[in-house]
Amino acid sequence: MWRHGHGVRHSEYNHPMNLDRYLERIQVDGLVRADFATLRALHRAHLLAISYENLDIHLGRPLLLDNEAVFEKIVARHRGGWCYEMNGLFASVLRKIGFDVALLASAVDRAPQGNDGDFDHLVLRVRCADTGDAPWLVDVGFGNGFFEPLPLTIGTYTQRGFSYRLTHADGAWFFHNDRIGDGYGFLDHARDIGEFASRCAWLQSNPTSPFVVRTSCHRYTADGVISLRGAVLRTVTAQHESDTVLESRADYAHALRHTFELSLTDDEIETLWSRVWLAHLAWIALIRK
Repeated sequence: MWRHGHGVRHSEYNHPMNLDRYLERIQVDGLVRADFATLRALHRAHLLAISYENLDIHLGRPLLLDNEAVFEKIVARHRGGWCYEMNGLFASVLRKIGFDVALLASAVDRAPQGNDGDFDHLVLRVRCADTGDAPWLVDVGFGNGFFEPLPLTIGTYTQRGFSYRLTHADGAWFFHNDRIGDGYGFLDHARDIGEFASRCAWLQSNPTSPFVVRTSCHRYTADGVISLRGAVLRTVTAQHESDTVLESRADYAHALRHTFELSLTDDEIETLWSRVWLAHLAWIALIRK
């Protein structure tokens, strides 16, 4: 079995939010403590093992801010999730180990403005005793962000050949993703998970929401990110980018099940594929006008 902290073993293996099952899901074996080495290892392992995805929105299922429901989905049913699920689960895991964790509200691609849009994205501030309680920015739910925790300090950081920046102005932080995605602004102000409920509901139900408009999956690899937006599969490394259109249900199913390692039924894939391909054809027709 897996162990934590001072070697205490978990006996209730099937209990909700069981640490053993989560560690097994992300393929981490050994001792975990509330130190930076563990934080770094778990951050990397989570991103490599669990895909970012918003597919339940397109299957007509609500995405909940409920720890037990998220654990059941991601850990027990071998699915992925979006930011509220991924970072919400990760925060619960880190707290169980003994980390000091705060939930921070973020505004994607802009500075915080103090309204519900500031809850577009959930990120974490984590403190580790062995790094002098200095804060770390932690995010396993952005799909194509940083691979390891970033010190919550102004600077430029390079990971796997990708460059990221943290800046601070007018009381707000901004994470700049210089190569493969949007950035986001956030305030260093702890929030309760319930404060994200309104924006979480809007993003999965409003017809203008980008999460409603298009299916998205992202999977970290050892040297980059693989993304599936609609029917277009993109592979990105520090040196190379390539796009492939998935033109058949079989190719789409293979990508979901093997590239992104998502446990989906044939009926679920059929529902997704029919919508994805129709949307892709409509997009092709539009750009050819």
